Amino acid sequence: MTVVSVLATTVTVTSGVVAGVLFAVALSVLPALLAMPTDRYIYAHKLIGRKWDPTMPVIVLGSTTVEVVLAFTAPGDSRPLFAIGAVLLLVVSIVSHYCNVPINRRVKSVDPHAVPTNWTDPRPLWRRWHLLRTAVAMVAAVLNATALALL
Repeated sequence: MTVVSVLATTVTVTSGVVAGVLFAVALSVLPALLAMPTDRYIYAHKLIGRKWDPTMPVIVLGSTTVEVVLAFTAPGDSRPLFAIGAVLLLVVSIVSHYCNVPINRRVKSVDPHAVPTNWTDPRPLWRRWHLLRTAVAMVAAVLNATALALL
């Protein structure tokens, strides 16, 4: 197995993990959070983010970096697919960093036992940004699997 094959397999798995995690959150976690009263939502949001927040950026940016390498080193027809996959994962990272993460920080700063009366519920906006990054991550994963098959 060549270095390119190992990298392509790795990026296919890691981008699949990203897409899978985001899909699972959209399918299961998010509807549960939307159904909760505000205080329980804030409490649950804080609990859920403890492990995701430090882990997901490493996986997304690591996968993006490997894809950039593959965009230059992979053979023939797979190169453009890896390049587009890298751009899409970068979009996932940008949406996360500039849209979802600031909302997460705002939610984490609220005491669930003392929710301010003027607090605006961020769940609908967070959901829109999350669905965007989920769709983009899923397309990236499909492109990576296709590129791997072309090797």
